[in-house]
Amino acid sequence: MQNILRIIKISKPLYGLAGIIGALILIGSALDLISPIISKFIVDQIVQQVKEKNGDLHQLIFLVLLTLAISLLSLIVTTLSDRLGDHFAGKLGKYLTEKFYDKVLTLPNSYFDSEVSGKILNQLSRGINSIQQFMNTMTNFIFPTFLQAIFTIIVLVFYNKPIAAFTFLLFPIYLFISYYSSKKWGQYQVQKNKIEDIYRGRIQEVVANINLVKSFANEKNEFDLLSKNLTQSNEIYAKQSNLYHFFDFLRGLSLNVILFAINIVVFYNTYQGHLTIGEMVLIIQLVAQARRPLFAMSFILTNTQTAEAGSKEFFTVLNLKSTENYKSREKFVKLKNPNIEFKNVSFSYEKSETVLNNVSLKISNKENVALVGPSGAGKTTIINLILKFYEPTSGKILLNGKNYEKLSHKFIRENIALVFQESELFSTTIRDNVRYGKMDASDLEIWKALRLANAEGFVKELPKGLDSEVGERGVKLSGGQKQRIQIARAILKSSPILILDEATSSLDAKSEKEVHEALEHLIKDKLVIIIAHRFSTIQNVDKIIVIEKSKIVDSGSPKELSKRPGIYRDLLHYQIEGNKKLLESFELY
Repeated sequence: MQNILRIIKISKPLYGLAGIIGALILIGSALDLISPIISKFIVDQIVQQVKEKNGDLHQLIFLVLLTLAISLLSLIVTTLSDRLGDHFAGKLGKYLTEKFYDKVLTLPNSYFDSEVSGKILNQLSRGINSIQQFMNTMTNFIFPTFLQAIFTIIVLVFYNKPIAAFTFLLFPIYLFISYYSSKKWGQYQVQKNKIEDIYRGRIQEVVANINLVKSFANEKNEFDLLSKNLTQSNEIYAKQSNLYHFFDFLRGLSLNVILFAINIVVFYNTYQGHLTIGEMVLIIQLVAQARRPLFAMSFILTNTQTAEAGSKEFFTVLNLKSTENYKSREKFVKLKNPNIEFKNVSFSYEKSETVLNNVSLKISNKENVALVGPSGAGKTTIINLILKFYEPTSGKILLNGKNYEKLSHKFIRENIALVFQESELFSTTIRDNVRYGKMDASDLEIWKALRLANAEGFVKELPKGLDSEVGERGVKLSGGQKQRIQIARAILKSSPILILDEATSSLDAKSEKEVHEALEHLIKDKLVIIIAHRFSTIQNVDKIIVIEKSKIVDSGSPKELSKRPGIYRDLLHYQIEGNKKLLESFELY
């Protein structure tokens, strides 16, 4: 019940609304018991009239009308409490979703390195739904059920203590069987949830990489993998079902035995004249009402265990340590003459070998620097550290002489614009994607950025211009068009530090030329860091830093490094030789 208590605790902002609902439930439960009590007096009046001919017709009519009024009032109160219960569940769902999303946005990048996005979304969805459903059940069923049970026992004690004792005995028996059944159900549910996280995460990956799946003709393998997971899930569900129906039989058996005993007591006492006909009718109605909470109890406990199991991963995420605070209200200060310095920086990812080893470098204001080296050398890691996606294992990073540790994530990233290797676009409009770095930008500013990014022409040709949707990850645009949208976004942000992560590596020659022309506008008067394998991209940089095996092995201007033996000259030679062979094959060299 640990997670259930956390659910109740985390709902603190909604306690006021819960109090109103509780009061309505209390009134509704009391009203539900008044009708059987009134029916006792109605029956007594009828019996008195039949036996002694001195019944009071006016009182009978009053009691019948009172029953109708109580029923209507009970209906109104119940409807209102149910509606407020749904409202409570809706507000709670919003609150919990925001709380989860807020936590995810503040988690370190290392968390996302080891988690599948589909799994995170499934945990969110399942956690919210199970908690929301539990709270809805609690307000619409659990409170009314237990209040009805308590009120019913109290009234029965007044009329007949043995019958009240028998009725009360039903509850612990039913509760014990239902609790044990629900506990076992919840244990199986945890196993099902793990399988569900796997296959739902896989489905999202397959949909996101559908071209890869189809091009390798792996549709059947993916289908079989899903089918295998679903089979495992259904096998667990079969065990849940067997368990549930076995214990449900035990619940039904205990109910029938005790109700049989109650009926014997009621009918015998009435036969002996210890109970009036009206009292017999009242007790039978009260016992019938007591059955409603019992029937609801197994559903409630199963729902409780489902919420306990379903919210487990939800609270696991909430328990993770936040490393960022995007809500800080610090005023944005645009850096002037930025410079970045690494002092003996080392870094290793969790459970991996050292990626950077004692790296020291300095990039000055308005300097264009390229990071060059074989794949896996540590170039992207340097960028991730500059963006403060990760913290150095040892050493210091300085921005204008200030230690990164003392600078907020928000301050650092607001002063950096980034053009990714992959086209990182949202599936919304051109306008939304370009102004993502400056949300209050006007259309005039957006068009200016598009013009400087060499993208104005093709955007104007789109059916809806700025309102044209680009599809998931920009699928409706070509590679060059997507990159130019990214560049327009970076231009509009106008940050003093610019990072180009393989910005032209996946483009054809024509698109690369268009992107290069756009980049000329972007890199003016900025500190620029470029990761590139194509040497045409970095031929005009001020300095090249060569990285190999986690260390800086050389640095200098492109001209200096091309004349000096080393990795840069080797890589340059391989590229030139490759181009030469291509030209020779077409007899152009």
